[in-house]
Amino acid sequence: MLLRIVVLCLAVTAGGLRPADPLTVSAAISLTDSLEAVARSYAASGGDPVRFNFAGSNVLARQLINGAPADVFVSADEAQMDVAERAGAIDRASRVALLGNRLAVITRKDNATGSSIRKVQDLGREDVRRIALGDPAAVPAGVYARNYLQTAGVWPQVASKIVPVANVRAALTVVENGSADAAIVYETDAALASQAVTAFIVTGPAAPRIVYPAAVVTHSRQPQAAQRFLSFLTGPQATPIFRKFGFTPLATMP
Repeated sequence: MLLRIVVLCLAVTAGGLRPADPLTVSAAISLTDSLEAVARSYAASGGDPVRFNFAGSNVLARQLINGAPADVFVSADEAQMDVAERAGAIDRASRVALLGNRLAVITRKDNATGSSIRKVQDLGREDVRRIALGDPAAVPAGVYARNYLQTAGVWPQVASKIVPVANVRAALTVVENGSADAAIVYETDAALASQAVTAFIVTGPAAPRIVYPAAVVTHSRQPQAAQRFLSFLTGPQATPIFRKFGFTPLATMP
């Protein structure tokens, strides 16, 4: 009997000391480097362990709607967060506009054609044959880019040149490996490129307003822990990290 009591006590103690299950954060692939840095800061401050599922926001929204396990969703645009919200996949009350970003047109460093691209009208030139975008029918970066090209009045000249890819990081890769003359990516991705240079940053009246919303997932198994991490993303420790990677924090809290 005494032995059984000791074993039970040890089991309870071990259970109490067992580390918390990692939070699963489904996030836009353009946030990879910044969120991994934020997660390290969160862990250093005593926060729960975090693991990430990075992909295109349209893919992530579809996964959540289909019941994929996750605790927090960070989308690269409001439209995909709206899709998740309408399906009841995220907690509407927790939703926050987290970050802002800008588009950038990039070219490969050694591309002679790309070196002369300075404005959006240059993308319509005959020597610019392929332009990589995240799929403009679904991927937020591609949707933003298409809207920009349409607003700027050059879509009829460039539509046949578009190379749609799975996500914004893939668009960056396509330029870096020489498969496209240019790509439209986020400014934050352009800053990380090793074999590509920024031709120009998209500014002015045609520039889209880029917002990354975040929310707790409705079927999270750790909603309180998820809310703590979401609050950390808007707090004073995460804000300078996001700024370091080129994002504009939109929802900062003391």
